[in-house]
Amino acid sequence: MPSHSPRVRDRAVSRPDVPIVERLADEARFIRSWFGNPTLAGAVSPSGRWLAQRMARYVDPNRPGPIVELGPGTGAITEALLRRGIAPARLHLVEFDRSFCRLLARRFPGVQIHQGDAYRLGDRLKGVLDAPAAAVVSSLPLLMKPEPQRCALLAEAFEHMDPAAPFVQFTYGPVSPIPRHKYAGPAFTAEVSAPVWLNLPPARVWVYRRATAEDHTARPARPLLDLAARIARGLPRGGQ
Repeated sequence: MPSHSPRVRDRAVSRPDVPIVERLADEARFIRSWFGNPTLAGAVSPSGRWLAQRMARYVDPNRPGPIVELGPGTGAITEALLRRGIAPARLHLVEFDRSFCRLLARRFPGVQIHQGDAYRLGDRLKGVLDAPAAAVVSSLPLLMKPEPQRCALLAEAFEHMDPAAPFVQFTYGPVSPIPRHKYAGPAFTAEVSAPVWLNLPPARVWVYRRATAEDHTARPARPLLDLAARIARGLPRGGQ
């Protein structure tokens, strides 16, 4: 279940040492998956290593608990998580495409692979996790789904996560793929990375966490100062 746009997902590959034949085979797999069901696939090329590394950076390998990856595709982000120091047995991959599941099993011995629809996350994870997830990392095509369905996914993920755990999601869009005005789940905070320019197309990484009591403390509104700070940091004006 690659990422959020019908446009081409970035053409870089996660592992520069992978033989060119294998890289081209991954491209072909994504193209076939996209033509077979573009709504579910959402992209026609695997994630690039720069984006994969950026996403993995938000996962703390020292935080105990399983790590859930949604829509791993051919495993670009899985590879980055393993290189980050996550033990294979801690990784639970939820992938819709059966051929990708078989490929992931060959490439990453020891990881837990669950074939099915990640938008029904409660069904996929029921009885699977032995502790709250230390992170959820998603490459799902959120912008191709209705806003209520995106919000429901985040709320459902929070139910299976440690309260301080991050939900990591990338997007090609300029604003948050989780719209607050349609969200009815637990309150959350959101932060966004600077653009990953080496991705084609460039992408941003959004990180959502359940809000704490400190987060609920109101602060005076400073729209002009906040906008100036976001511009200085290279963040999108419409983001959260």
